[in-house]
Amino acid sequence: MVSMDNLPDQLIWEIFSRIKNTVDRNSISLACKRFHNLDNEQRKHLRVGCGLNPANEALTSLCHRFQNLNKVEITYSGWMSKLGKQLEDTGLFILSSTCPFLTDLTLSYCTFITDSGLTSLASCSKLSSLKLNFTPRITGSGLFSIVSACKDLKKIHLLRCLNISNLEWLECLGRQETLQDLCIKNCRGIGEGALVKLGPSWGNIKRLQFEVDSNYRYMKLYDRLAVDRWQKQRVPCENMVELTLTNCMVSPGRGLACILDKCKNLEEVHLDMCIGARDCDIIGLALNSKNLRAISIRVPSDFSLPLLMEHPLRLTDSSLNSLAQNCRLLESVSLSLSDGEFPLLSSFSLDGILSLIKKCPVKSLYLDRVYSFNNTGMEALCGSDHLQTLELVRCQEISDEGLEFVARCPWLRVLRLTKCLGVTDDGFKPLIGSCKLELLVVSDCPQVSLSGVQGAAKSVSYKLDLSWMY
Repeated sequence: MVSMDNLPDQLIWEIFSRIKNTVDRNSISLACKRFHNLDNEQRKHLRVGCGLNPANEALTSLCHRFQNLNKVEITYSGWMSKLGKQLEDTGLFILSSTCPFLTDLTLSYCTFITDSGLTSLASCSKLSSLKLNFTPRITGSGLFSIVSACKDLKKIHLLRCLNISNLEWLECLGRQETLQDLCIKNCRGIGEGALVKLGPSWGNIKRLQFEVDSNYRYMKLYDRLAVDRWQKQRVPCENMVELTLTNCMVSPGRGLACILDKCKNLEEVHLDMCIGARDCDIIGLALNSKNLRAISIRVPSDFSLPLLMEHPLRLTDSSLNSLAQNCRLLESVSLSLSDGEFPLLSSFSLDGILSLIKKCPVKSLYLDRVYSFNNTGMEALCGSDHLQTLELVRCQEISDEGLEFVARCPWLRVLRLTKCLGVTDDGFKPLIGSCKLELLVVSDCPQVSLSGVQGAAKSVSYKLDLSWMY
């Protein structure tokens, strides 16, 4: 038997790396002086926040103790003044001067950090990932100072950064051609037209997430000329594998619509409440993205579409049929209709949905307010040799008759039902004691009781809150 004292350092480091809980890591480091020293050398990730008090002194101590840090998260979620002062600009100067290996930095709810603090990070030449979540005092000038100095930035995430309007940093980032992962959510000063400034960097981007603040969309008149520039510029986005657009304007021939049919290596696409998306956009996407494995579409209601349009922009079965014909690797499908949709105006018919199930190896299917999906659709799922997860939300045409087909689906293992008015306890009886399902989740279905679902799966989750009905 080999004692811990005789184990080589490398093996102990490997053991430490498998312990993810910070409290457990701290406890082990107190076991003996050797473990303490080895943990100090091996610790590369630090997450601090409200407990950092006094902030500057505590951060200095931590950075001197863990001298090989390359990832630091500073988050003040839930902060109140009685918890002590937040970290300010001086803290970022301490970080930049004591963490020479810093590559990944996250600042979340750091409401006292300004452009001055961000500028001090310019000395972190190895920085490749920067995430800012609700840092209201930071502007485009602070971002420019760090983008122009850190030449290896591959990932930038900006969430609710309300005062970033100067976009010089975006042009600088475009010229460097290093960016691979860009996420911009609810930053009111950054519209879809601004992304054209990325220029040559489009060729390297693998992941793009762009979300417009839906409450601000209708209060702001975006510069149409900036959007029109998309028509005049080639957007080389062949390397993009994941695209997420939320509340975006997808105008024909302009804006982000121009990239949908140019991404030849896309594997995941999420279009959430994108106004203006048409069948031709999805068809172009399907024809070029043969590697597509997951698609999620939430269709906006008629009330959010521009009035007096010559041609309706509703997505139809033509989109689904094109995906079924061309994307034979598709494994995950999510279709949702927004609150304003009416059953008679549903975009996708049962035939369109089933064409995906029949022609693609769909393992996961999510339907929300898809009123065309009924008991006949549930019966058709029995013929799928791939479906493993089914989630139905507010699909009111599903009744006990359709639910009984679940027991016949050969590979279905996970079923989630939310706010489905037509199902009762009787629909679950064929599943009781069958061990067919690994997981059953029933939420807010008014005619289903806890006793009615007990024993219908190896693991059952039940919740009932009917406030949504009133």
